[in-house]
Order: sequence, then C-alpha cells, then structure tokens
Amino acid sequence: MAETINKTTLVANIAAATDQSQTAVAAVLDGLFDEISGAVAKGNKVTIPGFLSAERTETAARTGRNPQTGEEIKIPAGHRVKLTAGSKLKAAVK
Repeated sequence: MAETINKTTLVANIAAATDQSQTAVAAVLDGLFDEISGAVAKGNKVTIPGFLSAERTETAARTGRNPQTGEEIKIPAGHRVKLTAGSKLKAAVK
C-alpha cells in the first residue's frame, strides 16, 4: 500500500534534499499555498507548467435530495475548484 505524505513529511523531505531548514521550507510552502488559493478565489487560473493547473469553476443551482428523509432540497449555485494534472506529473505516474 502506498504511503500518504502529509505536509510535515513533505517539508522534511524537501529540507533534506535542498539543505534548507524545515522552517524556511515550511514558510515557502505556506506562501505558495496562500498565493494559489488567493488567486483561485479571485477567479484567476494558476498554472505550473508540467505539474498542475487550478481554476475556479461555477456550478449551477440544482435540486438534490436529503439522503435521510428523501425530501427535495434546493442547492444554490456556487463555486468549486478544478485541479488538472500536467504532463510531467502524469508521466511520473506511468
């Protein structure tokens, strides 16, 4: 079974590979995540060529069902995030 790598492990691995402190690596990752989430929240598309792209998409209002009661409910229009893997990431998985 594949291991799940969380942020702490990712920071430790990057710090070891780059001879940087874990504090510095964590700060850079936090900055990266903040920039991506801020840009996507504003409706901008973020692309890291070869690895991923993230963009905000719109969802239409629709009718759903409460799974416990079966009652119809109205689900308002909203936004979702669409992540797309890039060619280098896809190639690494093959």
